[in-house]
Amino acid sequence: MTSKNVLENLPIDFVILWVDGNDPKWQKEKNKYIPGQQTDTRPQRYRDWDNLQYWFRGVEKFAPWVHKIFFITWGHLPPWLNTDHPKLVIVKHTDYMPDCYLPTFNSQPLELNLHKIKGLSEQFVYFNDDMFLINETKETDFFKNGLPCDSAVLSVHCPEINAGFNYYPQQAIQITNKYFNMHQVIRKNPGKWFNLKYGKDLLRTLYLLPCPRFPGILQYHLPSSFLKSTFDIIWEMEPDLLQETCNNRFRTKLDYNQWVMRNWQLASGNFVPRKANIGKTFFIEKDRDSIQDCVAYIKKQRGKIVVLNDGEMTQKDFLKNKNIVINAFNHILPKKSLFEK
Repeated sequence: MTSKNVLENLPIDFVILWVDGNDPKWQKEKNKYIPGQQTDTRPQRYRDWDNLQYWFRGVEKFAPWVHKIFFITWGHLPPWLNTDHPKLVIVKHTDYMPDCYLPTFNSQPLELNLHKIKGLSEQFVYFNDDMFLINETKETDFFKNGLPCDSAVLSVHCPEINAGFNYYPQQAIQITNKYFNMHQVIRKNPGKWFNLKYGKDLLRTLYLLPCPRFPGILQYHLPSSFLKSTFDIIWEMEPDLLQETCNNRFRTKLDYNQWVMRNWQLASGNFVPRKANIGKTFFIEKDRDSIQDCVAYIKKQRGKIVVLNDGEMTQKDFLKNKNIVINAFNHILPKKSLFEK
């Protein structure tokens, strides 16, 4: 049997990262470490939307083919979670993170070390806890022919003002340019970069093609399909850079994250082109239109995935929008899943 066939027959796992920002024990631990001025400790980094049960309901209904779900947590668990479910694997930070990086309140080190999770399949899909399945999915939405499904689109990265000028995309593309020549990459796999599945985003690549190197790669805020071996490769190539981020207990502007791994898979051609509109991200803020558009997208199941990006809101607006989102999810996923007690 060829290596390609072996990969095709491998199971697909889901990995989700979750934190209960309301847990007093976690807050006490977090407050022991006073972050510097260059770190990101905004409330929305840890705010709990009380909608995690709909993530599990969505997986059960729309991705029954998933092999295992690795639920990464600081140690706390939702009181309603059925930890006896045969597909559920609880993973504490201490279960896979080296002691020298702990405790951490930064999701980037947790992402960079996912390949160290015991029992994780070579093929896995990484979710943030704001990414939900809202329509039927197939294995081929995430992996095909033993390769991750993704969209390769050139882009220009500007610092994200709403995130305090972070440089995550720029950090990731520096590593990409260190090891790959953009024009050689595209010439080698033209059908993977100039693909009609990308829709209007294809125009970005055409416009930026004259650039001498990768100006950037468009980062879709969607679940990411990974080969675990990709993480091994990059840790072997750039251990010092990754360790710098892993030593940051809180997010900083110059952290590296999972985009390094995603870029590597795209540049090396280890992916299969996928439609870019498989899902949509909504920035939930005090703006009324944003929440109304999000609710309509969920209720009418216009895509397969919805992402709820927590924006700048007062506590009053947050509580109001939280209830609106919960009602929308309950419209399509009203019944408890077997992941709930």
